[in-house]
Amino acid sequence: MIKASVVQACTVGYSLSSTLDKLEHFARVGKERDGSELVVFPEAFIGGYPKMSTFGTVVGDRSPEGREEFLRYYNAAIDVPSPAVSRIESVSKDLGVFIVVGVIERDGGTLYCTVLFISPQDGFVGKHRKLMPTASERLIWGFGDGSTLPVVEAKFNDTLGAQASAKLSATICWQKHLLQGELYAFATYYYSQGTQIYCAPTVDARPVWQNTMTHIAIEGRCFVLSACQFAQEKDYPPDHPVADTNNRKPDNIMIAGGSVIINPLGKVLAGPLLGSEGVLTAELDLDDCIRGKFDLDVVGHYARPDVFELKVNIP
Repeated sequence: MIKASVVQACTVGYSLSSTLDKLEHFARVGKERDGSELVVFPEAFIGGYPKMSTFGTVVGDRSPEGREEFLRYYNAAIDVPSPAVSRIESVSKDLGVFIVVGVIERDGGTLYCTVLFISPQDGFVGKHRKLMPTASERLIWGFGDGSTLPVVEAKFNDTLGAQASAKLSATICWQKHLLQGELYAFATYYYSQGTQIYCAPTVDARPVWQNTMTHIAIEGRCFVLSACQFAQEKDYPPDHPVADTNNRKPDNIMIAGGSVIINPLGKVLAGPLLGSEGVLTAELDLDDCIRGKFDLDVVGHYARPDVFELKVNIP
């Protein structure tokens, strides 16, 4: 039995140092208040999610103003490795907590929506780049590939003080929709690698998101930890696009949250949290993964490899 938390919070707009301070604060809440060994942060927590931005783009044309907006966004991203990653490693080590966090990663002239895995024992141990940015996200983020699909084995102290380990994976936001359509290939790959804790950093705050999370938990017989941003207009620069420019108010919601923790049989253990920032924490009995596979193991006794075949291209 281990304790794990999801953080529902947003970036401090275009301030890397303040956002890293915020990460440390919420990681400390998860560890010191709730006793968590694992803390999961939302998609694009470091670097920011530019909700409502168009970057001055229409089909066939890009504006100079849009290029300036992209420059500002590019400069807010981080390199991996970098001093920012080192700071997260220090927080993880000092608190003794495993951190999974969404970042905007800068690599050459391209940005990627990425998740970092940070171990208190070993520091940075892996990353996952979003394979398929959703809709207009493709204007600003590159496409990940099969080289960043880690399933990380993490070490924890369980609630009785003994050592425990668990396999963690991360899937960012709508990748579940876009890639599961291909015979559920993406999720199935993680299931085949034995994932027990399926981290789902996101910015999807729609109520139907809860259905997707429950489905993943039941199908994979794994714990699902979905961390969503909560953001208001005041969390963005004054010139940032909003839904209604004639009704700008600091408290208008940009991203509504909906973070949740679900067990392998589809039971909601914590959340969904709506309408505010905060931390959700639950105890995860890893044996529940095996209890669930008694009647459903989609890559074992419930699979039909004679009919369907999974092929993964990993460079």
